[in-house]
Amino acid sequence: MSVSSNIPKSEAATLTPAIEIKGLKKTYAKSRKSEAKTALRGVDLTVPSGSMFALLGPNGAGKSTLINILAGLVRKSAGEAKICGYDIDSQTRQARASIGIVPQEITMDVFFTPLQSLEIQAGYYGVPKSERRSEEILNVLGLWDKRHAYVRALSGGMKRRLLVGKALVHNPAVLILDEPTAGVDIELRRQLWDYVRQLHKSGTTVILTTHYLEEAESLCDRIAIIHNGQITANEPKDILMKRLDRRSLIITPKTPLAALPSGLSNLRASLTDHGHIAIDFRSGRDSIPALLSQVKAAGVSVADLRTQEPDLEDVFMSLTYDLDKT
Repeated sequence: MSVSSNIPKSEAATLTPAIEIKGLKKTYAKSRKSEAKTALRGVDLTVPSGSMFALLGPNGAGKSTLINILAGLVRKSAGEAKICGYDIDSQTRQARASIGIVPQEITMDVFFTPLQSLEIQAGYYGVPKSERRSEEILNVLGLWDKRHAYVRALSGGMKRRLLVGKALVHNPAVLILDEPTAGVDIELRRQLWDYVRQLHKSGTTVILTTHYLEEAESLCDRIAIIHNGQITANEPKDILMKRLDRRSLIITPKTPLAALPSGLSNLRASLTDHGHIAIDFRSGRDSIPALLSQVKAAGVSVADLRTQEPDLEDVFMSLTYDLDKT
């Protein structure tokens, strides 16, 4: 895949944050079927221009509400939001022209062809025919050979690629991908991320929501976590990953163990499926030599050892589910 490196970007996007949100609140009114529900509780969030940004959170955390407010699909209850410096209320047209959103749900008119779908979408945004990139987009997304097929005949993966194409027809400075690889096969996922990386290199700010945390950890340079309608973290990935002062010491005995020695009962130790010992410890409090001494004192002959750093899933759990238990 290749992408044009001379895609024009909004001048405002290079001078101001891609997304700037202050005190954003949303309460859904009571209905016959449900009570009133507060989805956002005063969210403050800044997405730097040019970043590859992940917005993570459990189901019901407020991610979709926040995205839908930016897209103009949901009216906020309070607060303000700007896209590339444009206020979503007072500068609606400029704000919406600065953003492209790939929704989680596959929604499109199945009686159009991919080429027609992109041309119609470009028309909605007032893109002159001479400036449209439908052919380029279909080529880089691997859909050019299907350009005249009806959308209803496309596979699920092809339809998802077409959604990405529709979000790009007006050259948005900000691209939001809402669960873009849900239900997508491995090869398509790889192709999609290759393309997204190229878009990012060309200057596009990419915001990703996903339940595949390994994707966010691998792709993004900054991560925000939303929980119960509030931002609980918003930091560069490297800093966020250091939040947990916790690692694991994995010890390989010379002879695999069938049970954990009683001399290790006072440690956060467990036995792996391979008969190895895993000890959770805090690097700021526990020393590896002291732990090894206790393991040897318990009668274990050590053949090898390694440490295991926490991953994004560990950090995510500590800022969401573990928080609920306190």
